[in-house]
Amino acid sequence: MFAGHNSQTRRFSTTVNQMSPSTPEVVTVPRALSPSRASDFQQCPLLFRFRSIDKLPTAPSSAATRGTVVHAALEGLYDLPAPERTLEAATALIEPSWQAVIAKDPEVAVVADDEGLGVWLEKARDLVGTYFAMEDPQRLEPTGRELFVQTTLDSGLILRGFIDRLDVSPAGDVRIVDYKTGKSPNPRFQDKALFQMRFYGLVLWRNDGVLPRQLKLMFLGDGRPVIDEPSADVLTATENKIVAIWNDIEDRLNTGVFEPKTSKLCDWCDFQSLCPAFGGEPPLFPTITVGSPES
Repeated sequence: MFAGHNSQTRRFSTTVNQMSPSTPEVVTVPRALSPSRASDFQQCPLLFRFRSIDKLPTAPSSAATRGTVVHAALEGLYDLPAPERTLEAATALIEPSWQAVIAKDPEVAVVADDEGLGVWLEKARDLVGTYFAMEDPQRLEPTGRELFVQTTLDSGLILRGFIDRLDVSPAGDVRIVDYKTGKSPNPRFQDKALFQMRFYGLVLWRNDGVLPRQLKLMFLGDGRPVIDEPSADVLTATENKIVAIWNDIEDRLNTGVFEPKTSKLCDWCDFQSLCPAFGGEPPLFPTITVGSPES
């Protein structure tokens, strides 16, 4: 998603190939979607299967891990009183955020091997610096950070995910903010980038009846925001799209057919060794039951 194959990814792909993963005979798939899983399916049905049904491991990614560290630092920044939310305070949170990541999963430490940890961390600090060029955190008091949201549609499909930041103005206007450590997309592809934000906007709208005033993607890779002011029609169209995606998934759960969809993104995929488009063979497809997320 974020970066091409580096040395640790190539080593990981070899390991996946050697694993020849077996799939349990019965797998329960929750009747639920998050923005990331819906995007997986749109990108490649077989990718969705590998991640959501077979639950195959993925290689540590340098850019994705840096994103996790930067997100943690920005979340921690808002734990401080407003006058103390300085650039120096934020960049000082990068090192402990990195330490927390590798304490949780020591294998992730390999992501810094190619360029060295000092350079890797400095790039994370640069992204935080870009954030400060885009916003003044001393003037903001978020209502929620890393906020889990969930709703159930009339069809019974559950939508859920985590919002990076939720702002509510004194007048009650709602803004959803998401930090991205990559670069902003070409304007032709902005709707694809905004799918995640409209998904979250739909969840809040269905829960509270309040239409979000603004959806804001902050691309720290180039300092450019993508901003959307969604209408009720746009969020209704988003709901229809999500339901159609789930219906397509459910059809494939019945048939067992999750075909690969080749694109330039295949170069970044961890699962080429198991993909028929590259001469691989997926695990045997299990018996599927569809249940609630808790089942």
